[in-house]
Amino acid sequence: MAEICSAYPTSGGLYYWSAKLAGKDWASLASWVTGWFNIVAQWTGTASVDFSLAQLIQVIVLLGTGGATGGGYMASKYVVLAIYAAILVLHGLINSLPIERLSWLGKLGVFWNTAGVFVLVILIPSVAKERASVQFIFTHFNTDNGMGIRDRVYIFAMGLLMSQYSLLGYDTSAHMTEETKKADRSGPMGIVTSVALASVFGWLYLVALTSVVTDIPYLLDPGNDAGGYAIAQALYTAFHRRYGTGVGGLVCLGIVAVAVFICGSTNVTSDSRMAYAFSRDGAMPFSHAWHRVNKHEVPLNAVWFSVTIAFLIALPSLGSQVAFQAMVSVATTGLYIAYALPIFFRVTTARRSFVPGPFHLGRYSVVAGWVAVAWVALLTVLFSLPVAYPVAEANFNYTPVAVGGVLLLSVGAWALHARFWFQGPVANVVVDGG
Repeated sequence: MAEICSAYPTSGGLYYWSAKLAGKDWASLASWVTGWFNIVAQWTGTASVDFSLAQLIQVIVLLGTGGATGGGYMASKYVVLAIYAAILVLHGLINSLPIERLSWLGKLGVFWNTAGVFVLVILIPSVAKERASVQFIFTHFNTDNGMGIRDRVYIFAMGLLMSQYSLLGYDTSAHMTEETKKADRSGPMGIVTSVALASVFGWLYLVALTSVVTDIPYLLDPGNDAGGYAIAQALYTAFHRRYGTGVGGLVCLGIVAVAVFICGSTNVTSDSRMAYAFSRDGAMPFSHAWHRVNKHEVPLNAVWFSVTIAFLIALPSLGSQVAFQAMVSVATTGLYIAYALPIFFRVTTARRSFVPGPFHLGRYSVVAGWVAVAWVALLTVLFSLPVAYPVAEANFNYTPVAVGGVLLLSVGAWALHARFWFQGPVANVVVDGG
């Protein structure tokens, strides 16, 4: 992706790349399908991040007021939704700022994530009175998980979902290239750097966190202080056993919450730039409204449109967590499909015609491309498998239904309507500045 970004630095990102790489006969359809997978997955991704933050805030409040076993305040689903709405509004306000100020938040995010992980990696294991062994951390599988899944290979495969989810969002660098200096270099470096930092610091954080996991059934028990929120309970317990109070655990959760907040704001940035670019090419309903920019060159309408869509996505959580999770499942699988499509065209239809930019993989480009496509194909299958046995309505994995729905609707809309007028992305010039 970084290589393709270097060749085509534009805020359209993935769908623009597909149009350029799929060949003249397939450019419009490839661009249309890639674009809709991209924008829908980004909206659901924002919903999943910010709703998770709302739930985390609720747990922090619960623990701070005595915990579930001590009469702490347990917010209702309506209060959680209100917290979620407030987070989205804050993210909308932040993304309404000029790009110069918005870039400051990006720098803060890098500092906070780096410093925060550094603090947590040292603090968590040093505080815990009971620590898991290295063997437990790296070899134990929770086969007694209450989900009816005891096969270690299957558990490992299901665990890939969270790791892949945590590595999403690096296409933000591509969507911001039209507002970035030396976009053909800074865009791809942003992609590579974000994946590298997330992998390294994420791994360190997980090792530190897993070191305080000593009683899995208790951490997952809905009757514990955190109401079954395992991470919060693990941190709270570690500090409470050491100091007789869980305040330190709440501080750690606060560090995580700020990091998630910055991540959610970045998601809205990416959503708005994608909506702006896609509507600039006339692909979205009421496109004339979403591709307008204010005097600071900020797509203000696209920002608040993205915030509104993210809020609507969370409404089903009031009636059914299954329905909400079905839509959020698009965030991971759908976005990886959007990532894989331009890469697939790069190694097939554009294998000989592709002209790389300053950042390229040389002779390893095609091999890396095929590995990426094969990996996404494998992930798509894995993430469509049942997550619990026996399969029932309450635990049914609706990922293939949700992702298949996006595919069916996008292709159907193309066949019935869009193919008569959508010509793909319009030509635009990327200025070396921003």
